Amino acid sequence: MLHFSVKKWTNNMPSETSNAWGRGELYETLCLLVIGAGIWFVGVTLGTFDSLSGFVSAYGLNDMLMLAACMGVALCGAVVRKSILLRRLMLERDAAAAQAEAIARHDGLTGLANRRRFIDAVARAHAAVGTEPPSAVLLIDLDRFKPVNDLYSHAAGNAVLCAVAERLHQLLPHGGVAARLGGDEFAMLVPVEHGSEGLTRLAQAVIAAISEPVSWNQNDLKVGATVGVAVVAADHADSDAVLHAADLAMYQGKKDGRGNYRFFRSAMDEELRARARTESELRDAIETGAIEPFYQPVVSLPDKDIVGVEVLARWRHPVRGLIGPGEFIPVAEETGMIADLSYNLIRRACLDARAWPSHLILAVNIAPHQFQDAWLAQRILAILTETGFPPQRLEVEITESALIQDLEATRATLLSLRELGVRIALDDFGTGYSSLYHLRELKFDKLKIDRSYVDAITMSDERAKLVDAIIKLGTSLGLTTTAEGIETDASLDWLSDQGCHFGQGYLFGRAMPKSEMDDILCPANEASYVPPRTEELARAS
Repeated sequence: MLHFSVKKWTNNMPSETSNAWGRGELYETLCLLVIGAGIWFVGVTLGTFDSLSGFVSAYGLNDMLMLAACMGVALCGAVVRKSILLRRLMLERDAAAAQAEAIARHDGLTGLANRRRFIDAVARAHAAVGTEPPSAVLLIDLDRFKPVNDLYSHAAGNAVLCAVAERLHQLLPHGGVAARLGGDEFAMLVPVEHGSEGLTRLAQAVIAAISEPVSWNQNDLKVGATVGVAVVAADHADSDAVLHAADLAMYQGKKDGRGNYRFFRSAMDEELRARARTESELRDAIETGAIEPFYQPVVSLPDKDIVGVEVLARWRHPVRGLIGPGEFIPVAEETGMIADLSYNLIRRACLDARAWPSHLILAVNIAPHQFQDAWLAQRILAILTETGFPPQRLEVEITESALIQDLEATRATLLSLRELGVRIALDDFGTGYSSLYHLRELKFDKLKIDRSYVDAITMSDERAKLVDAIIKLGTSLGLTTTAEGIETDASLDWLSDQGCHFGQGYLFGRAMPKSEMDDILCPANEASYVPPRTEELARAS
């Protein structure tokens, strides 16, 4: 167990100043004594005092001499006092300036260098490229730091930050600089002494050291770290470009699972620019309605009658053509645009589905974090009221990951939706964290078996047993089951034999726009609807 003890770098300044004042007073006194002794020696050696004594006696100036002597002593004392006060003021000014400079260039909590000083150090290292040994920047972002603040208080968070600062200081090579850039972000500027292997070892040591628990009030506080590494090179425009490169590497480490390190690659910059373009274009697409609903049929088993459709988002991009949800839904979720995207999609789907047969169910996906919105049910009700779509025909699909983010908030939202008459389906069952407790408490209407299980049921006995168990579990709990990703007749026959209620997949139809769905659901065509063959779907896709 590591403990921390960080001493404030400002603590010693007042005592140093006091010592300086004492030395100054002694210096002034010694100078005056030496001057006085020198005058006395000269007067005695040259007989000046005898001549002056005779002069005073001859003219009766004893009283005047005493007055002058007293005034001289008083004046000398005043000069000495003024000199000492002046020196004290100068020392105080210098000490205050030094302290202000130190405060301006150090982090007040941890004592490490602050962003300003670190950027200056990186700028010097960048200017010295080619003339001095190379340097590298390690950008360190703490993982799981926010829960420490939320669960234990900001005092606990400060304790963690100080502990991290001490550990970084202990790992800092000679000639390096460690800094806290702000919040839970730290950085190190280190000389590159053993190439990339040395930097790798240092990054690994940083992650290992920060991962050690911090003891605070009889609690073990645990955080992690993700490190981005960038070597200071001549092709960087300035110090900001170096930090930007390290930040890109750190961001890539976060994307790859946190708790690791990544070295900067030039391709990362282009990836970030592409991501920024995607975000901007996606925002415009949501506003202009370029994200449109496609519909994939859901059929009953074994009859293969269409009983509903699932709404799937497609982006009709002016340059790239039709883009699937896997390319833009994660971006929308990370940037907070998913709510607007979802509500626009639901509104258009409800308008499209009003003219379809009244027994068809419209299934829509809701992102996990949307269930944290206490007004989600009211927003959906407003859309249903606006479009005139019956709540009983709407089915909301929730993924298992939504259950672990905030179970109580999710429960309250699902209860509100059920009270409206909306059906609730647990999507991608078998891939997440749901349990029998969740199935019992949250009152689902349907389980959707993830395609990763369905794909292999005819080739893997283990997968077949798992799917069979899920179907039987659903039946025992009074839930209907839908198998996703059905692509072969063999899978269809097996699922029908096991009692699966509904199926969805390329065997029955790909996701299609409203116009194609209208043709299938037209009364003249619905009775004679024949699912397309797999090879036809492959060509259409």
